Amino acid sequence: MNAQSANGWGQGGSGSLGAGLHPWSRYVALGDSFTEGLGDPEPRSPGGLRGWADRVAEELSTGHEDFAYANLAISGRLLHEILEEQVGPALDLKPDLITLNAGGNDLLFHRSDPDKLALELDAGVETLASTGATILLFTGPDWGATPVLGLARGKVAIYNENVRAVAARHDSLVADLWGLRQLTDPRMWDPDRLHFSPLGQHTIAIMVLNTLNVPHSLEPLTPKPLTERNWREARAGDIVWARHHLFPWVVRRLTQRNDDDGRHPKRPEPGPVFGAGMLPGTFVGNDPRHIAD
Repeated sequence: MNAQSANGWGQGGSGSLGAGLHPWSRYVALGDSFTEGLGDPEPRSPGGLRGWADRVAEELSTGHEDFAYANLAISGRLLHEILEEQVGPALDLKPDLITLNAGGNDLLFHRSDPDKLALELDAGVETLASTGATILLFTGPDWGATPVLGLARGKVAIYNENVRAVAARHDSLVADLWGLRQLTDPRMWDPDRLHFSPLGQHTIAIMVLNTLNVPHSLEPLTPKPLTERNWREARAGDIVWARHHLFPWVVRRLTQRNDDDGRHPKRPEPGPVFGAGMLPGTFVGNDPRHIAD
């Protein structure tokens, strides 16, 4: 489904009325720590992190029993690494909704050329768009008031214009973090000033859902707690998830071991948003970035 038809689906805005009115059944999120959810710890979530993408998936799953969600994002990844490592697996999952955020680490920490980055992004989006899935891209936020990081403000602005051009070329949607002025509130940010707090992740989730024009139940400045499921519902979800997602994933890991840096996606296979257990390779102890394998 292209951007035009996605924008014309249902009515945007908050509230439970109309929840579930959207055309998607399989959502895959690609990116770095922003999409992984760093800054929004939640022990009950895979990887120990929640984040805007999980919050969006929670809303999209309402009224859709067959809705599945995978999150392939890995903290610290550069644009070319995201495209090389995540696009292929994403295509294998056959999603009908894809979100892609990439380039922030390149611009902030590697002084990359925003125009050259845009050429790489364009090629990746072209591949993703060839599936017919709805594609949602992100502009970078405005770090102008942040010491040191604010020095990259001009490059981020140029890259953002390129992102909009790429989206227009491939009939994709744009979630505009730069224009989301609520993010100027210090409460929206993690103490590291790089990642977003739970309130910031919640605010971004609202913006994403509004960009997709999906009715939802999220209210501004009121982060929604993770939904509790009763024991019977949770176990039933675990059984279905294990049969269709966990066991095949384990078999692939045992038969095709690749060299890597020890970091893995928190949700490598599409599965139910609620009730599923954690995959091997999620966090242990109190540090969600510590990998158990």
